[in-house]
Amino acid sequence: MSDPIRILIADDHPVVRDGLVAILSTQPDFVVVGEAGNGREALAQIKTVKPDVALLDLAMPEMDGVEAMRRLRDVAPGLPVIVFTAFDTDERILTAVQAGAKGYLLKGVPRQELFNAIRIVHNGGSLLQPIVASKLMRQVSRKPEPPAETLTPREQEVLRELAAGRQNKEIAAKLIISERTVKFHVSAILGKLGAGNRTEAVTLAAQRGLIKLDKKSE
Repeated sequence: MSDPIRILIADDHPVVRDGLVAILSTQPDFVVVGEAGNGREALAQIKTVKPDVALLDLAMPEMDGVEAMRRLRDVAPGLPVIVFTAFDTDERILTAVQAGAKGYLLKGVPRQELFNAIRIVHNGGSLLQPIVASKLMRQVSRKPEPPAETLTPREQEVLRELAAGRQNKEIAAKLIISERTVKFHVSAILGKLGAGNRTEAVTLAAQRGLIKLDKKSE
């Protein structure tokens, strides 16, 4: 059996943290290794406990979730972060995705969706709730688009796999190419779409009609 997914929770409400710990502890492949009440505490704990996935609220004292994600680039580059929050405004969502969030879930989401999101981002994918994706697409559509560059047929294939939440290793196996080649194509896709990360690339592609976000695959 593989090692459990190590999770850090950051939320300024102790009751919310307790509830998340209880819910996540029902899964045999999850273990909560740290809890924090603000972004500053989260960064300090991440250095110590080295989680596989971080679950962050946006509104926290001292340092909010967005600022914490920005600083994570130096503290723990590559650590996948899921925003778990009550805020569903377009600007909040866009800012979080631009800061590097791999997932964005609203509090009150069915627990199975939370479980799936953690597993997907841990495996290198990204996930947005349909309601969040639609809000993000609406916000993105208000911004001037850079001149679109045409994606090659292979880049289009890789893009569809990104939209399905698959990690590089899975994409490589499915398309029968090396992981290094997948990384090259992902980099090219981000550049052509003007995206800062995979999640934003998928949303931009959907907004431009290159892919559809109406179905999610694990």
